[in-house]
Amino acid sequence: MNKGMIQIYTGDGHGKSPAALGKAVQAAVKGTNVVIIQFLKGKGLGESEFLKRLEPEIKLFRFEKSDENFSKLSDERKREEIQNIKNGMNYAKKVLSTGECGLLILDEVLGLIEKEIITVEDLKNVLECRSENTDIILTGIALSDEICVLADEVSKIETVKFKCWQ
Repeated sequence: MNKGMIQIYTGDGHGKSPAALGKAVQAAVKGTNVVIIQFLKGKGLGESEFLKRLEPEIKLFRFEKSDENFSKLSDERKREEIQNIKNGMNYAKKVLSTGECGLLILDEVLGLIEKEIITVEDLKNVLECRSENTDIILTGIALSDEICVLADEVSKIETVKFKCWQ
């Protein structure tokens, strides 16, 4: 069985999520349904009127209820959000197992591993639910060798500053 590609956009530079969104638009133009699940983004793109106009080809989901940064939440609210995040991961598993989309983007999923909200094994369990030809994009700053080997392709995005000569 031919499995789709798993790509990772990582690095400390800005642009990982926009790069994934660009891939989503490219896929939608080709007639592919896209599901984006955002994690740890606070309000993120969830309220974007622009993205709502891209439905039904591109669907965006946020399972977290808080608009605040996860690290700034109280312990009680973190526990609530962790449950919401796990619901998001379960939804990703469902999307992959039913073949609902041709491209699934798990935006900032690597941050969930870094913050020990999920494990690499949890992520592997989700990825194993892929149906034939489904592509997946994972984004986040932190990347370990254990995660890297799950991907077919890894793109490192970094910010480079140049001094201009006067």
